[in-house]
Amino acid sequence: MSIVTTDPCHDLTGLELLRGLSPDALEEARTAARIRQLPRNTRVFNQGDLDVRAHALLQGSVRISQSGSDGAQVVVRFITKGEMFGTVALFTDHRYPADAETLSDCVEVSWSEAALATLMSRHSPIAINFIRIIGRRLQEAQERIRELATQRVEQRIAHALLRLSRRAGRATAGGTTIELPLRRKDIADICGTTLHSASRILTPWEKAGWLTTRDQHLTLHEIAKIRHVAEAAGD
Repeated sequence: MSIVTTDPCHDLTGLELLRGLSPDALEEARTAARIRQLPRNTRVFNQGDLDVRAHALLQGSVRISQSGSDGAQVVVRFITKGEMFGTVALFTDHRYPADAETLSDCVEVSWSEAALATLMSRHSPIAINFIRIIGRRLQEAQERIRELATQRVEQRIAHALLRLSRRAGRATAGGTTIELPLRRKDIADICGTTLHSASRILTPWEKAGWLTTRDQHLTLHEIAKIRHVAEAAGD
């Protein structure tokens, strides 16, 4: 069950969509927003839903997954604190292209299409930020397509772990902990492989001490070795 809140303590300054705004513009964005507290395993929206809003995370993490016509589901992206999601649907067919589900307790902020359009017209940094974000997402998508077409499974998994460590990693005494609850199936999905193949690769890495898993959180101990796998030339 979600809880709608107007708590002024929720800070919007960390949102990539609102970067560079003046305090007055941030307050205007806050006033136009709906802010919700969402417990873990809450469905934020469903693939195909029409009640489209522009979403961003103030706290927590979200899994974006997409279902095919055969019912098979794959992970498209993980959303972390400060990132936007679901927004592209406002500028395409007005249907969410995927499901969004919370992986932890979250605080989510969203705007209606009309509110976002008004904010963009009044504050050009929002529109510029949006274009930059979409550009980065397209670049990431192109990189993943290239990896799928040209790289071995172990390279794709190594690249995925390195990307996640950059986006959601926290430095610890033993290495870098990815602060997302990850199932091996999530890693397999985002790398375009099977659970069996992902486990076949990750298990030896774990035995070798390159990484450990605790409570679905991965800690990378040997990032240099994982990077070496990612950058290795093909056979």
